[in-house]
Amino acid sequence: MSDTDVVVIGGGHNGLVCAFYLARAGLKVTVLERRRVVGGAAVTEEFHPGFRNSTASYTVSLLNPKVIADMDLAGHGLRIVERRLANFLPLNDRDYLAVGAGRTAQEVARFSSRDAERLDAYGRRLEAIAELLRALVLEAPPNLEQGWAAGLGEVLKSAGLARRLSRLDITAQRDLLALFAQSAGDWLDGWFESDPIKACFGFDSVVGNYASPYSPGSAYVLLHHVFGVVNGKKGAWGHALGGMGAITQAMAKACAARGVQIRTSAGVRELITDKGRACGVVTEAGEAIRATTVVSNLHPKILFERLVDPALLDADFRERIGRYRSGSATFRMNLALSELPRFACLPEAGDHLTAGIIIGPSLGYMDRAFMDARAHGWSRQPIVEMLIPSTLDDSLAPAGRHVASLFCQHVAPRLPGGRAWDDWREEVAELMIDTVDAYAPGFRASVIGRRALSPLDLELQFGLVGGDIFHGQLQLDQLFSARPVLGHGNYRAPIPGLYLCGSGTHPGGGVTGAPGHNAAREVLRDLGRNPSPTGRRRGLAA
Repeated sequence: MSDTDVVVIGGGHNGLVCAFYLARAGLKVTVLERRRVVGGAAVTEEFHPGFRNSTASYTVSLLNPKVIADMDLAGHGLRIVERRLANFLPLNDRDYLAVGAGRTAQEVARFSSRDAERLDAYGRRLEAIAELLRALVLEAPPNLEQGWAAGLGEVLKSAGLARRLSRLDITAQRDLLALFAQSAGDWLDGWFESDPIKACFGFDSVVGNYASPYSPGSAYVLLHHVFGVVNGKKGAWGHALGGMGAITQAMAKACAARGVQIRTSAGVRELITDKGRACGVVTEAGEAIRATTVVSNLHPKILFERLVDPALLDADFRERIGRYRSGSATFRMNLALSELPRFACLPEAGDHLTAGIIIGPSLGYMDRAFMDARAHGWSRQPIVEMLIPSTLDDSLAPAGRHVASLFCQHVAPRLPGGRAWDDWREEVAELMIDTVDAYAPGFRASVIGRRALSPLDLELQFGLVGGDIFHGQLQLDQLFSARPVLGHGNYRAPIPGLYLCGSGTHPGGGVTGAPGHNAAREVLRDLGRNPSPTGRRRGLAA
C-alpha cells in the first residue's frame, strides 16, 4: 500500500493539467494511466514503419491560453503552427471553396455576392457569443440544483452569470438563444444562400456529433468549435509539431517539474471508500493507493458504472448516469502516403493541402449521411475531413512521404442488427479511402499503410464510450451545470472526496485543459489551499 495526497485516475491531458495545478499548490500527486503512454486520446504514435501521427485527437484550437502559459508548455518544448489555409472543400472535379488566409470573401463571391457581403456580420455576431463562452470556460458552473441551499457562493456564481448575460445587447441575446436551441442548418440557412459556405461552417456542427446539421441543438456544437485561440489568434486552427502527443508530453514534463508521480500501465479497477468518503483506489494489479482526495479524468459512465460501488450513489443519480448520452459518429484513420494527393479540382500542390480538407459539399449531403448511418450502420456517402500534417511538420514521415489524418462521419457507435465492428472495420476503411479517391484520383494508389479505429476501438483503447470524442454529447441537458448531472456540474461527485476533471464536465470535449484547470481549483478550495503560487486568493482563473 502506498500513500499520496491526491490520486488522479487517467493521464489524459485534463488529468495532467489538474495534477499540475494541485502539485503547484504543494500537494503530493500521483497520476495513474492505464495505457503504456501518457496522454489519453492526445498522443502521437507510430502506425506504420517510419510514419507517426496523432492517433485519436488530431488538431489544435481549443487548448486554453492560460493553461499553456501556467504550465509553460512552450518552455517544455511545445510548438504550435497555424494552418496556412483554414479549410478546403472540393465540390466536384471542377470547383472548390477555399476558406481563410484573407481570401474567404473572394472565394464565396464566386457562388453568391450576397453571401460574401454577409460574412463580416456573421463573423462579428458569432464572435460575440464565442467571447462569452471564453469567459465562462475557466469558471465552475453554479450548482443550480441546490439553489439557495448551496450557500452564498453558488448564489453569487448565478448572479455573476446573469450579469454577463445582461451585458449582451438584445441582438446577441437573441443569437445566444438561437445557437443553443436551433439546428446549425436553420442558423446557417438564415444567414447564407449558397451551399459551399454553409457546408464549410456547418461541418463543425457534426464533428464528433452523431446528428444531422438539421438536428436541434447542433448549432451549439458549431459554436463549441469556434471559441478556440491559436498563438493569440481567435478562431484559428493549428498543428502541434510532433503531433498531439507533443502537447501531453510537454504537460507531463511540467508535472514532473512540480514533483508529480506519473505511472503508466496502471489502470484502476475500483474506488476505495471509508464511511462513504473516497480515500483511494485499487489498481488493476491489485495495489491499494490511499489518498485524501481522488480525481477522475475518466468518462463519467466508466467511473460511476465500473469503478464505484453503486450502493454509494442514490437511485436517481444512477439512473441519470445510465441515461447519459454518449456516442460519436466517428471513424478515425491514419494513412501513410507515398505522395501528396492531387485533387481533380485543384491538382497542383499548394496551401490547400495544409488545410482541413472537407468532403461534404452541402448540408443536404451531411443530412443524408446521418440518415443513412442510422439505417445502415454507416453512411455509404460519408463526410470525411482529411488533414495532411506532414505538409507542416516533416518529423512525421520519411522524406518525400506524408501522413494523412482522416476523421470520418457518420458511423453508428453500435451497429444495427447485432453486427460487430471487428467484422466491418476494414470494409468501412476501404469506403473512406474510396471517398477521398473520388475527389483526388490516384489517392488510393498512394496509400502504403494505414490504421483504422472504429467507435468500438476508440472506446476500448481510449475510454471514449461509444467512440464519443467529447465524453458525452454536447446537448443542452448535458452542458454547464448539468454536465454530467444537474447538481454535480461543479466537478464534485456525489461521494465526498471524489472529483471529476475530464471532458464529461464543463466546458466539455476537445483538447482544452479547462476541466482539469477548473477541477483543481475546486479541490484546492475544499482543502483550504491557496490555488495561486503568488499568494493571491482569487483562484486559478485570476
